[in-house]
Amino acid sequence: MKIYNTLTRKKEEFVPIDQNEIKIYVCGPTVYNYFHIGNARPFVVFDTLRKYLEYRGNNVKFVQNFTDVDDKIINKAREEGVAAGEVSEKFIEEYYKDAAALNVKKATVHPKVTENMDEIIQFVKDLIDKGYAYEVDGDVYYSTRAFKDYGKLSGQNIEDLESGARIEVGEKKKDPLDFALWKARKTEDEIAWESPWGMGRPGWHIECSTMSKRYLGDTIDIHAGGQDLTFPHHENEVAQSEAHSGKQFANYWMHNGYITIDNEKMSKSKGNFFTVRDILKSYGGEVIRFFLLSGHYRSPINFSDSLMEQAKHGLARMENAKSNLKHLINTCQGAVTEEEQKTLETYDGFRQKFIAAMDDDLNTADAISAVFELITAINTAVKDGASKEFAEKSLEVLDELTAVLGLLRQDETDDAIDDAIQALVEERQEARKNKDFARADEIRDLLKEKGITLKDTPQGVQIIKE
Repeated sequence: MKIYNTLTRKKEEFVPIDQNEIKIYVCGPTVYNYFHIGNARPFVVFDTLRKYLEYRGNNVKFVQNFTDVDDKIINKAREEGVAAGEVSEKFIEEYYKDAAALNVKKATVHPKVTENMDEIIQFVKDLIDKGYAYEVDGDVYYSTRAFKDYGKLSGQNIEDLESGARIEVGEKKKDPLDFALWKARKTEDEIAWESPWGMGRPGWHIECSTMSKRYLGDTIDIHAGGQDLTFPHHENEVAQSEAHSGKQFANYWMHNGYITIDNEKMSKSKGNFFTVRDILKSYGGEVIRFFLLSGHYRSPINFSDSLMEQAKHGLARMENAKSNLKHLINTCQGAVTEEEQKTLETYDGFRQKFIAAMDDDLNTADAISAVFELITAINTAVKDGASKEFAEKSLEVLDELTAVLGLLRQDETDDAIDDAIQALVEERQEARKNKDFARADEIRDLLKEKGITLKDTPQGVQIIKE
């Protein structure tokens, strides 16, 4: 597998540190609100990376943190008149709900900042002891110039950074480029912990360095996140971690591209800010996932109603192929015929095409194309019916590949809807038998409004989702 490494700015052969366990750290959400479509992209993309590596037989230790200490959480808690912990715990639970709707698997470990405070304080102390950090009136800053390789991840030149840097009001750092590792408490109601420098809380960047070290060790295989995190967040992580351990922090850095909304940057002030919770009111979670995987992860993608409709139709094509095969399995008999065997022998070619696409820097767009080519071959083979065994083997391959993409994992409808639809289908069949074609047409139209099309086949009525 080849991965585009942000650190070296080129595609490289992916070689794990330990063949028995691939270690991946992905920056998680700051839990003060529902996550938005821009946040969803790295969650889905790197969940797909994990699924693919596991599909290829690897054991993956996947760590994604929750930032549950932050100014935004504190401000939200003040607005609502509750404790900061209540806000963060609420939105951690809401994260799990929305992530599950997108078929994003829970991480091996979901560490929280509040559960790693002793480790963070020790990490900061170590950086001071090594000469990379200093304390001023309860604040601790990282001395950026002390780390000679600063800027290597983002390609920034320290002289260029210096010209744009400034010290904010209230900051006491020695150099405009220095950044906070520990922040002294400013007000009594602010969440804080006891430390050698007084009551305070950690800066944002130190959290990930500490949690990555604790759960994955000094050097990890892959560190991933959104493109917007490359600088300063990930750059600062490199500086902290490598100063602390004296070793390379991550061998491969993966960053996904931005999402625009109707070709404009997403922003609350423009009114084009969409949470996944909002979008789920109009589209299923798998439609959102299909949309996010339909372009290459490093390319920018544009979110719009028309593109979401395209994703909806693309996913429906996959769902209908699966539904058709399940219908054949339930209604057909017999073993694979000689002609069907020839078709089955072509399936490995589609599998290899899928693997080649995923091996090429996680090219999910081409992988989806390979799945559609498989579906075309299946549909051509079964248009006049099929043996039960052929349908089963075809479904097995379709399920194998779509599982890697995290698609076709959810039932088409829940049981209550299934029962209601089945009752209408049976009523329509009875109406047709009694030559009550007006009622049969009425039921057909009613189901059409629910996004259900009925197809009369030699094996019986097939229910197709639109």
